[in-house]
Amino acid sequence: MEKLTQETVNFTEKNIDRIAALFPSAITETKDVDGKLKRVVNFDQLKQLLSGEVVDGDECYEFTWVGKKQSIIEGNRPIRKTLRPCKEESKNWDTTENLYIEGDNLDVLKLLQNSYLNKVKMIYIDPPYNTGNDFIYRDNFKVSKEDYEEELGLFDEEENRLFKNTETNGRYHSDWCSMMYPRLQLARNLLTDDGVIFISIDDNEVHNLRKICDEVFGEENFVAQIVWQKKYAATNDSKGFSTTHDYIIVYQKSEQFQRNLLPRTEDQNKPYKNNDNDGRGLWRADNILVKTYSSTAVYPIVNPNTGKEYYPPKGSSWRANKETMEKWIFENRIFFGKDGNGAPQLKRYLNEVQQGRVPITWWTYEDAGHNDSANREVGVLFESKTPFDTPKPVKLLKLILQISTNDFDNSIILDFFSGSATTAHAVMQLNAEDGGNRKFIMVQLPEETDPKSEANKAGYKNICEIGKERIRRAGKKIEEELKEKSKEGELFKDEERKTLDTGFRVLKMDSTNMKDVYYSPSQYNQQMLLDLESNIKDDRTDIDLLYGVLLDWGVPLSLPHITEKIGGKNVHFVNDTDLVACFEEQVSEEVIREIARRKPLRVVFRDSSFRNSPDKINVTEIFKTLSPETTIKVI
Repeated sequence: MEKLTQETVNFTEKNIDRIAALFPSAITETKDVDGKLKRVVNFDQLKQLLSGEVVDGDECYEFTWVGKKQSIIEGNRPIRKTLRPCKEESKNWDTTENLYIEGDNLDVLKLLQNSYLNKVKMIYIDPPYNTGNDFIYRDNFKVSKEDYEEELGLFDEEENRLFKNTETNGRYHSDWCSMMYPRLQLARNLLTDDGVIFISIDDNEVHNLRKICDEVFGEENFVAQIVWQKKYAATNDSKGFSTTHDYIIVYQKSEQFQRNLLPRTEDQNKPYKNNDNDGRGLWRADNILVKTYSSTAVYPIVNPNTGKEYYPPKGSSWRANKETMEKWIFENRIFFGKDGNGAPQLKRYLNEVQQGRVPITWWTYEDAGHNDSANREVGVLFESKTPFDTPKPVKLLKLILQISTNDFDNSIILDFFSGSATTAHAVMQLNAEDGGNRKFIMVQLPEETDPKSEANKAGYKNICEIGKERIRRAGKKIEEELKEKSKEGELFKDEERKTLDTGFRVLKMDSTNMKDVYYSPSQYNQQMLLDLESNIKDDRTDIDLLYGVLLDWGVPLSLPHITEKIGGKNVHFVNDTDLVACFEEQVSEEVIREIARRKPLRVVFRDSSFRNSPDKINVTEIFKTLSPETTIKVI
């Protein structure tokens, strides 16, 4: 019976497996810190295998910075952490498919690898812009510049600085690049093959972001660099130029990504105001001439009302040959003016033209909102000054969602720099408008608010409290607006998608559910042995264990789950029988058989649920008989 590892994926080992399959001679062995043998890649050998010439000393194009190798290692290093459910801070826990996760996003992205690998349709992030503040965003929250330099080994044993560290020679850019690189690597894994990522950024790091994304996603998967007009007026006290724009960088996971057309504007549809009431809809009069000459398209068109003949001007032609034109006249597609006495024109029907706009790379504040409108949106929700600095407007995120997702495909939207949770707000708003069933996953570091800030004065101690409250208030407002606009039961045109999901499950990062053992045998005493009778930490509940199992086994965290009493034991059913878990002690054969009769896809028990190895063997045999397709594991 296999044990769940309770640890995130070790990407270094997986990558070595892939290289070994292609280039076995590039794999060698070395000893780890404990003296045990482990596989490693002989990179000199690998480089030579990939070149027909001697490669030592060759110059090549590359993008690097101080700490790049360490950042890659950080992204690949497994962690022993988990996500613990927090029902009391959630909304509609039992029915919602949305998630709000509190924790360092590097660790969260690692934890999501199993459950959401290749499942996220669109990622939007608004990361720190690195505007000169001495920030460090690492997996232990924030550390001082001195601690960071010491951690990366920037001082030698005599405490001498290894290089001169000034703002202009790379540390500020290096820190930012080291923060972004592993997060984008992990994020790419989560995208579907037709998925896409949008990243907001300003002039300060846009050049580095493009280079990082070229490495992570592939230069060939660059889609666009959008310029967004974030301000509608200049800042008059600017020392140089007044910056009125930000960028949004767009990369696809692969060429399978298909962008959507944007809805047509009122101005585009305004000319289509004529209607013959024959079922063909609105139309406008269009030119029937073309500038290119074709002898087959030069002939007289006779106005049936007056008998007058019309010829194309010299050097031009009608839009179609004579046979097609006669068909159009018969179908009443040719218009001779309001009084019927004019020159011929073609009826261009609205339902025959392209039903949308191709997105462009210049987004005005009219198209996508601006900073002031974003602040007003949040201020209205909180009925006060906005408690968050520089939120993004809902209009901007709706535009991104319209380009990258559809109302019919149950897209998962991820934002791992969630901030004020504009992305969640936009997902709910667009779902309300088009009846879609998009789901969001928000990830945010519970960074403390500034004691002098409006947020702190309003009682919000960290950014997560603001984000969660924003989603609650936005959801309530959207629901109220829907009730005003629609009769109950007629919210959406599609009868199968009436329910709008404005809830979210709150999950908080914590240490592993399992007890850690660091003692050698000689250090144990009797009390320690008694404490280790259970390998589960004392403060963990069944639901904590369940979500740890979901993460470890790669099951989505948004699935519904219920608890049943079977033989006096609590048994948890996730999405009916996708996964069944029982973490009770001394689980009887009666309970095992009843679970097996339900034919679950997966089942998990505590290792201590069984008295001995024969009991475990008996469990395996029961499932072989009653549910042979079930996979059984223990924690």
